[in-house]
Formats: sequence, C-alpha cells, structure tokens
Amino acid sequence: MLIVGVSGSPRNQATEHILTQTLDILKVRGLETMLWTVRAKSMKYCVNCNYCLTRKTCVFQDDLKDLYDSFAVAKGLIFATPVYNGGVSAQLKTVMDRTRSLVAGDKNFFKGKIGMGITVGGDRAGGQELAQWQIHTFYLINGMIPVGGGPFGANLGANLWSKDSLEGVKLDEEGLRGLKKTTKRFVEYIDLYAKRDVYE
Repeated sequence: MLIVGVSGSPRNQATEHILTQTLDILKVRGLETMLWTVRAKSMKYCVNCNYCLTRKTCVFQDDLKDLYDSFAVAKGLIFATPVYNGGVSAQLKTVMDRTRSLVAGDKNFFKGKIGMGITVGGDRAGGQELAQWQIHTFYLINGMIPVGGGPFGANLGANLWSKDSLEGVKLDEEGLRGLKKTTKRFVEYIDLYAKRDVYE
C-alpha cells in the first residue's frame, strides 16, 4: 500500500513541509509512504520526440527513473506544488509530461490509482485552484481517481496560503482545515478502492 508524494518545489520550504506532514499522517494510518522531491534532481523536459511510442521507454534516462519505478507499485499519488503564474511549477509539469513513456508502455499504467493535490500560493487567491485543475486533469487523463476535500471548504483539494514563507503556511488555519479534509477523503478512497484492487 505505497503512497508516493511528489514535491514540485525546487526549494525545501512550505510545499515540501506540508507534503511531509501529510505523509506523516498517512503513516499513522498504517500506509507506507515515500517522499520524492524535484529539488536538486536532474530532469530533462519532454520534447515530444515519440521515442517512447516505439521503444516503450523514454529517450532520457535521468533522476525520474527511480520515481517512475515507484509509481508502478503505488496505490496512491499526491502531487504538491507551489503556484507559479497561476499553475503548477515547471518541475512538476516535467514530472507529468515525462510519464508519456510510462503510458506508451502500458496505457493502463495509472488506471485506478487514487490521486490527491496540494497547492501552496503566496497569495490567498494566487491560482491554487487553477493549479489543482492541472493536477486533476493529469489524474483524469490517465484513468486515476482524483480526490478533493468535498463540499464546503476544500472542493478540489488542499489549497494553502504561505504568504511566501514557511511560517505563513503553518499559520494558515483555513488551508490546514482543507488539508485535513482532503487527506481524510484520500484515505477513505484508498480503503474503498485501492485496498480491494477492484479496478484490476
């Protein structure tokens, strides 16, 4: 029951802190977790060369390989990102784009996995929901089951306000409530679907 959390921030600040807290909560719930951060990783952008369509592997062999090996056995994914220009970070987008080679090898690679999103913005309304939509779009395209926090406060997932500081995100009571709700629903969906392997 591996849950892989991907921090899309090139810095060890608010986004990675919140994701680490979330994974710690999941550990208490009895789930195995793994944190992978884009920070200091070597990753090349997808260049749409179509190498993977015939070779079933990516033309680039870099630090993403270990992450994708973990994706293969994971039952759930959590993508966490700082908000850059109203969307996900370039690094997280690269993680998403390069999965094309995984799906080229197996179109059902992600099918049935549970997905959750965490966004951290420097402003209260700094594009968090737009970034969530990018994450959920990735999940939907790949046949995953995206999970939000439910109505009244965390509709699409956990959206936090950092005020551009680690201390700011720790004090965001509303955002932390949304994180709690979203994490709770994520665990419920893992229990409902992933543990039973009903999609396999």
